[in-house]
Amino acid sequence: MCHSGEWARGANFPPPPDFIVFDLDPGEGSPLVQFFQVALAIEELLRAKGLDPKPKTSGSKGLQVYAALGGRPSWEKSRADAYDVATTLENEHPGLVTSNMRKTLRRGKVLIDWSQNHPAKTTVGVYSVRARPRPTVSTPVTWKEVRNCLKSGQPSTLEFTTSDVLARVEKQGDLFAF
Repeated sequence: MCHSGEWARGANFPPPPDFIVFDLDPGEGSPLVQFFQVALAIEELLRAKGLDPKPKTSGSKGLQVYAALGGRPSWEKSRADAYDVATTLENEHPGLVTSNMRKTLRRGKVLIDWSQNHPAKTTVGVYSVRARPRPTVSTPVTWKEVRNCLKSGQPSTLEFTTSDVLARVEKQGDLFAF
């Protein structure tokens, strides 16, 4: 069993990461549509860095943004880059974004969880079904859908069941293909 100190020293790390990920979580009192505003800010910043980000729902109450990394940088570099994006957006939008997990700092804001960029962390996989009374699926979406959701203020338009996802993939293909 690997202890956290061993992870920090690099023992037993899996190969370098393929993706950088940003997990957006609401703080108490944070309107869900704020996710979409923050996701679009992440998209803009990542595109400026030459990356092609893709959004997906978590299948629960969150949204995630992924971008393929060229050259397979180290875990430390990808984590530092994710932290840089999160703190840049926190500084640009202090009333909207936090990069700190402390609950007291999250009230009314969206947490950009940059810490997911670590080999010991887990995140729900694309197309995973969430165990809840009305099972929803972690689903890739388009940036147009994110913009439309922000404009309409209706986050429920990005909730998908298994039959919804099967129909989407049949019609649109795999929106998460990199």
